[in-house]
Amino acid sequence: MATAKTSVAKKPTASKTKVKVLLVEDDAFLAGIYSTKLAIEGFTVVHAADGAAGLSMAASEKPAIILLDILMPKMDGFQVLEELKKVPALRDIPVIMLTNLGQKEDVDRGIKLGAVDYLIKAHFVPADTVARIRKVLKIT
Repeated sequence: MATAKTSVAKKPTASKTKVKVLLVEDDAFLAGIYSTKLAIEGFTVVHAADGAAGLSMAASEKPAIILLDILMPKMDGFQVLEELKKVPALRDIPVIMLTNLGQKEDVDRGIKLGAVDYLIKAHFVPADTVARIRKVLKIT
């Protein structure tokens, strides 16, 4: 009698699936730090240096998740988030706000506009950010 083999589905890992992260950050130094850490952790990173470029890259790159600064040239992060949520093909991409704006009003606004998390740069190291990405995407 033949027995059916059952396989247990494993959670995807960043290193095996090459999860794409869009980092929208105008500070070149910070972008380098986050890009390096994410790459070391097995993620593919695409970077936009301003809000308008970030919105465009979200459409062209279709990342699994977006790390979005708020204070940027051309279009701030709140505007980018609002625009992302208007586009059916982009609205379900999770967005983590990654900023130095820590006022309650800013946090509330980011979450209200649809961000899944809000990290204040001064309070988190890149490893914490990676952990949050993994949690949001449910990867190990």
